[in-house]
Amino acid sequence: MISSITGKVKSITANSLVVEVGGVGVLLQVPTRVASSMQMGEQVSFHTYLIVREDALILYGFSEVVDREFFELLLSVTGIGPKVAQSILANSGAASIAAAITSSDLKSLESVPGLGKKGAQRLVLELKDKAPAFADGKVNKNLPLSNQVENALQGLGYSAKESNSMLRQVMSNEKIEGLSAAQILKLALKVGGKN
Repeated sequence: MISSITGKVKSITANSLVVEVGGVGVLLQVPTRVASSMQMGEQVSFHTYLIVREDALILYGFSEVVDREFFELLLSVTGIGPKVAQSILANSGAASIAAAITSSDLKSLESVPGLGKKGAQRLVLELKDKAPAFADGKVNKNLPLSNQVENALQGLGYSAKESNSMLRQVMSNEKIEGLSAAQILKLALKVGGKN
């Protein structure tokens, strides 16, 4: 996976940039607020997230690592794809969106293009426990790992509620410092009774 990219801005649109890296122009999808702050020829560095599709490779760029981690968290919500997740981060950073989710501020969440009332409610329902980790603008170092494990559990057939519960038990009862996602997944599966 492409984790970061550094280079010069070659072109700018409302929600994308072309960054030249070693003579190659790389198209990055970025939040509107980030694109509007860029200047042609500026040396930039982005944290990235790669979406692999059957017909395309789409690289999303974020100026702050906390925004990239929050983008990943948004993708874990049922019905939210990369375009809507990017739209959520278009005008505000992870901290303010996390605060809106934590305080159940549906009105401001509903105003996000592509989200709507049901999407905002789902966002609050599924992320209310995880959003506070982003409210201070810093990322919890265990959060990306726990997201990976939770997604893996759901891929194995556990519901979002079951996988969240299994993961919570592992995170609170086990010493997980320094463990890989695979090792944490194994512990979570033991909690769930499947080996």
